[in-house]
Amino acid sequence: MRYAMSRRRRKTIAVVFALTAVTLAALDYSCSSKKPNTPLLSAESQNSADIQKYDGKQFTVVKVVDGDTLDIDIPDANYDHTRIRLWGVDTPETKNPRTGVMFFGPEASAFATKAALRKRVTIYLEKKKNSRDKYHRLLAYVQLPDKTFLNERLLEEGYAYADTRFKHGLFNKYKQLEALARSQKKGLWQNITIEQMPQWRQRREALNAEQERQN
Repeated sequence: MRYAMSRRRRKTIAVVFALTAVTLAALDYSCSSKKPNTPLLSAESQNSADIQKYDGKQFTVVKVVDGDTLDIDIPDANYDHTRIRLWGVDTPETKNPRTGVMFFGPEASAFATKAALRKRVTIYLEKKKNSRDKYHRLLAYVQLPDKTFLNERLLEEGYAYADTRFKHGLFNKYKQLEALARSQKKGLWQNITIEQMPQWRQRREALNAEQERQN
């Protein structure tokens, strides 16, 4: 009887240890899987902090991720660099696993790399808009050393679409820059098809075509 009780006791202790190990592993996974750059500030506080830290200041571009995304040499939360998403433009994807490499994506990325990589640029933010997108990237206008803006250069040369999904201070100007590049068949506008455009732009093109038919 004493032997049987001893076995039951050992079995109980083993089960407790196993459950404890599983619980600790789950907690460890939960902590490690949190996004390292999750915002801790309110949108208003984040905007104020970002304006003070970045707006009107110069930094060096250390990496061009894509045509409309780059890193500058100043830490941001848990990251060594700050990732910037250019305001008002959308270039074809080259790194998104859901879309693969899109038409004219490599050309847009190469243009941005040549224009901005290792260059000293000036960052400007929208004062009345959120300073971050849903991925917590800094939304900015990037002025190049020659005083032109990378956002506008991409549109003027036909490497980007004017991103009409989000309003900003230069919304109408950017639409006009795209329209001019399109009329001159620059860059991607030379021979792109609707099927090669991003999904959001395909929907806009279809809507515009429908409106023209109704008129």
